[in-house]
Amino acid sequence: MSERVLIPRNRGFLFLDAHPAGCERLVADMWQACPDPADEREGPGPVALIIGSSAGYGLAATLAGLKRAGIRGVMVSLEKAPTERRTGTAGWYRTAATADIARSAGRDLVFLNGDAFSDTMKIQVADLIEQRFGGRLDYLIYSVAAPRRTDPDTGTTYASVLKPLGQENRTKTLVFDGQGVPEVREVETGPAEGDDVEQTVAAMGGADWERWIDHLAGRGLLGDGFATAALSYIGSPLTAAIYREGTIGAAKAHLEATARTLNERLDKTVGGRAVTSVNGAAVTQSSTAIPGIALYTGLLRGVLGENLVPPVHQLATLWDQLTGAAPLTLDDEGRVRLGTWELTDDVQAAVAERWDAATTDTITGPADLDWFRAEVQRLYGFSVPGVDYTAAVPTDIPWPALDRDASRC
Repeated sequence: MSERVLIPRNRGFLFLDAHPAGCERLVADMWQACPDPADEREGPGPVALIIGSSAGYGLAATLAGLKRAGIRGVMVSLEKAPTERRTGTAGWYRTAATADIARSAGRDLVFLNGDAFSDTMKIQVADLIEQRFGGRLDYLIYSVAAPRRTDPDTGTTYASVLKPLGQENRTKTLVFDGQGVPEVREVETGPAEGDDVEQTVAAMGGADWERWIDHLAGRGLLGDGFATAALSYIGSPLTAAIYREGTIGAAKAHLEATARTLNERLDKTVGGRAVTSVNGAAVTQSSTAIPGIALYTGLLRGVLGENLVPPVHQLATLWDQLTGAAPLTLDDEGRVRLGTWELTDDVQAAVAERWDAATTDTITGPADLDWFRAEVQRLYGFSVPGVDYTAAVPTDIPWPALDRDASRC
């Protein structure tokens, strides 16, 4: 087994390797942080499909679903295996750690690695639900933020862009130099042109989510009362021009419109429900690529401190609402709102004041940069408390095996 001492090597917010032991410990910490259910759940547990289960809110949904709802079922993600030159992706190691937790909890989870947009993956998942899980799916959580999507019908590949609508946008953003010294810069992003909006909506809107429902319904696999949620984000007015009011916002609006269409359809066919879940801010591999989001998140943490609600707590609330352990609370647009703590007037006013004052010389005061830097490193398994980073660790961790003889817990 290959063993290496791993140190963080990065280009900006992108790290070249991941630390297996750090990823394992991070997943264990998330599992411990997720609150226990109010009542002990008996029986085999509901069958769930989580698409995008290896990172961010999808990982939180997987762990919270295990602990709060006792789910079993199929988890889908797309990760790279370790090679002789590179470690596996962080999501590869997080998935292995999640599989160990599921096994210890006595839950039958199957982890598939592949393109969630493809019909091949949809067929494989449907076959597993039919053959391994009794032919009934109770929940589907959709947490995909891939920048590119190939339409299985046409073979056309759509690529999303991060652009404002109508005119260019200038915003502050946070970067770190090679020594980790923070710098606040202003960046300008030109407006969407040509088919930028259509491409982004096709890549990141609700088309694939609806395609999953179509396929599973066509196979007769949606159980009575089936519920599905697509995970989303609205964000602050400070980042609205590049995010919610930009091309990505158009994709989010399409996702929400898809939820309304699916909700009406599922209500009629299986007495089910479809919602979007608007989550709060978090440091994720996707969010660090958006201009202004890194600065905003660091400032938000500076305002809220430990009151910033971690993803696994938010997703525990979502599972409680989906399963009926707590009332399902929707806004006027039919969305579950898990990030209201972030968007209160007083919090946003405090963040805006710090945003206006933020410069390279002053940023270490209003923003919690130590936390932010550590959170970015933890995405790749570094800076996780309790891990000895001087020790060599095995890197060729296998993907969780599809054990066809697993107990139907």
